[in-house]
Amino acid sequence: MTRQIALLANPTAGRGNADQILDAVTERLAASGALVEHLIGDDADHALELTRKAVAEGVDTVVTLGGDGMVHVAVQALAETEVSLGVVPLGTGNDFARALGIPTGDPLAAADVVVGDHVRRIDLGRSDDSWFATVLAAGFDAAVNERANAMRWPHGDLRYTLAALSVIRSWKPVPYRLEIDGVPREQEAMLLAIANTESYGGGLRIAADCDPADGLLDAILIKPVSRLEFLRVFPGVREAKHLTHPAFERIRARRITVSAPGVIAYSDGERLGPLPLEVECVPSALGVLVPPRS
Repeated sequence: MTRQIALLANPTAGRGNADQILDAVTERLAASGALVEHLIGDDADHALELTRKAVAEGVDTVVTLGGDGMVHVAVQALAETEVSLGVVPLGTGNDFARALGIPTGDPLAAADVVVGDHVRRIDLGRSDDSWFATVLAAGFDAAVNERANAMRWPHGDLRYTLAALSVIRSWKPVPYRLEIDGVPREQEAMLLAIANTESYGGGLRIAADCDPADGLLDAILIKPVSRLEFLRVFPGVREAKHLTHPAFERIRARRITVSAPGVIAYSDGERLGPLPLEVECVPSALGVLVPPRS
């Protein structure tokens, strides 16, 4: 039976080359004998609507052409289904693809992974009716996202750098109230991240060596330190140097409830909403097309 693939594309991805990449990837997938349709939404809500419609109509695979934000959209439609997810990374972060060994610098190599049809089932995080595949941020990192999204200038990485410098000037430890697999805990911390994969923000390895198929989420805390010390520690997250800092703590759990005043949470880099939230790991909730040895 002919394989049906829906290609979910972000028309702004690929540094202006999205149309050419879309055509090349479509040709590569079609050459395998698959029937390929394009899903191009006007915005995230429209893209999700199109994806859910494709799933309802019996598509075999949804392939995202874009970044982690596009993966986040697809996950909302594919969670707890038998429809597999393929990823052709074109974003600036690509943390999800990196976590699963999917090529990030070569769209046609990523398309070949889709053609290979090797499925790995991984866990997802869920909060109410929202799913996430990578990391839910609910501390300094989320505040930087919130500040950066409110800025109209500059664009790119510089905006996040300026947002981080702005936030750290007044940042204080957050008084979290947690419940971890039913056990209550109160903890002040500079940062709280709940991870399904190891990185966010384009390679910040906040939960280095996190296993997305172990049936657990990794709750990462960086406990109170001075602002100067935090500025020294946080850049080292990219190389996972924070793992040996005495303020670092990792807790693995199936279900986590978190509340704190004035904190907005982000998941997969997308705004989720204010705390409190209850987050749970849903084992084997998503099938992802990966290289055979991933």
